[in-house]
Amino acid sequence: MKDNELLQAVVSASAPLGRPTQLPPPRILVVDQDSDLRMLYTEALVRPGYRVDAAEDGAAALKALRVNNYNLLITEHNLPTLTGVELVRTLRAARMALPVIMAAARLPVHELTRTPSLQPVAVLPKPFYISQLLEAVRAALGDVDSPRDRNAPPPNVGNRSSTNVLW
Repeated sequence: MKDNELLQAVVSASAPLGRPTQLPPPRILVVDQDSDLRMLYTEALVRPGYRVDAAEDGAAALKALRVNNYNLLITEHNLPTLTGVELVRTLRAARMALPVIMAAARLPVHELTRTPSLQPVAVLPKPFYISQLLEAVRAALGDVDSPRDRNAPPPNVGNRSSTNVLW
């Protein structure tokens, strides 16, 4: 048997059947009309290894949700064309059980408490720290660690300035 055939046989025998050896990173849709915040959220989530798409309003978010499969939605409530609550209501009407994090300056508490199906998995009142966003994302996805953290050395705990940005 040639060396490359032997190697292929060993690799095939050791890999579990029908399962990829490494799962793709979770995919997140970020929706906020403020372009600076969209960019900040996106950069903060890409850094630990999440795949992130961004939309500037509820209509663009719906379009992205119809075309792509996401593991999590992070949305502001005060959006043009379709509010965050209307976006979630549309998702629930389409029977999409996508977890939602509401990151908003003004939270629609009355609407959220009145309709249990609209309840987000987390609420982040603005302003908040990037570390709070990352913690909420990990909790919403059921991750103890982010995708990159699984293979990376522990972060430098002495340098917290880049992960605790307040806006």
